[in-house]
Amino acid sequence: MGLGLALVNRVAGASVLDRLGLRKPVERMAFEATRAGFRTLGAATRSFQAVRQLGQPVRLPAAGERGLFDLTPTDEQRMIRETVVEFAAEQLRPAAADADTRCAPPDGLLGRVAELGVGLVGIPEALGGAGDERSTVTNVLVAEAMAHGDMGLAVACLAPTAVSTALVLWGDERQQATYLPAFVGDDVPAAALAVAEPRPLFDPFALRTRARRVGAGYVLDGVKSLVPRAARAELFVVAAELDGAPALFLVESDTAGLAVEADPAMGLRAASMGRLVLNDVSLPPGALLGAGSAEVYADCVRLSRLGWCALAVGTAQAVLDYVIPYVNGREAFGEPISHRQGVAFRVADIAIELEGMRLATYRAASRAEQGLPCAREVALARRLCADRGMAIGSDGVQLLGGHGFVKEHPVERWYRDLRAVGVMEGVVLV
Repeated sequence: MGLGLALVNRVAGASVLDRLGLRKPVERMAFEATRAGFRTLGAATRSFQAVRQLGQPVRLPAAGERGLFDLTPTDEQRMIRETVVEFAAEQLRPAAADADTRCAPPDGLLGRVAELGVGLVGIPEALGGAGDERSTVTNVLVAEAMAHGDMGLAVACLAPTAVSTALVLWGDERQQATYLPAFVGDDVPAAALAVAEPRPLFDPFALRTRARRVGAGYVLDGVKSLVPRAARAELFVVAAELDGAPALFLVESDTAGLAVEADPAMGLRAASMGRLVLNDVSLPPGALLGAGSAEVYADCVRLSRLGWCALAVGTAQAVLDYVIPYVNGREAFGEPISHRQGVAFRVADIAIELEGMRLATYRAASRAEQGLPCAREVALARRLCADRGMAIGSDGVQLLGGHGFVKEHPVERWYRDLRAVGVMEGVVLV
């Protein structure tokens, strides 16, 4: 889309348009293209075919219950987190500003993420992955570490993992055999979990995207919004209402009736957000994920919200790590501004609220990993991270004063990204 807009703007600036009397029509075309983006068909997808037959779906067992309330990461989890922290610092943070401007991740980044192997943790060894039990806590640590580099790029990197996790948790043997092999290879497909819809006060349990039964299959109609890398994605997990209840469907991007539109937002611009327009999209009987179970869909929403909590924690930590040296180094009236109580107390409040967000998120993730009821814990973490994460982003901008309002410093981007935590649904899954 970026190249297309650049071409349209170049044409709109040509002097020959004045001589031909075409200035106004071309400028109007440039305005419409910039406002709405281009609509394209879904990306040409690879041929997803089962490479072997599975007698039954392969699930990761729940982690064993712990006698003590201890959220200390294991040695393996610490090693994974340290690796991702280093990756985020070296690969995501330096590329974040340009990716935000271009509304697209840098070329080759997603390939380097695949080489890192973070998506293999949630896929069973029997299916080519590296997992031997539920890995919710590990996935939360990975999302937090990536978001410390940049939330928008973290979303772009983690979007395919949401689809592979959904297939592991709820896919049947045919779905796993058909799609999961692509997620454990060197060429991991772009994929996305599409739940949100473009309307105010969106409720994921009151969907307007509809699925109806036609013969043995299904037909989908509706619009899904804020889908990461939608124009390049090869596979979607789409939420739609079926028989009066929400359900999840596997939709390949080259399916007839599916189109993609640009959908840039206030934040998360590096994730290259788009809309899915579903117009009489016909799906086979095997497209329904989790047998249409209401509990499966509720689990999907909860685990997605938990993923957004992890992203909020990582970005809020980035804010704190940035403002502390800033207020210590910035001088006013002959001393660092951190000597002023109004500044020092606000930095302390960020640290306090951040620890609360982290503990609530880890606790909910620990219960989900052990297979324990976690609806209450996820709801508490989501509310805390949405409210306090947004406040931390605002405080970060405020503590930098005028510098917080300009793109020279990253806090304005983190503030825009943190605003998304309270409104986003789907996209990530832990």
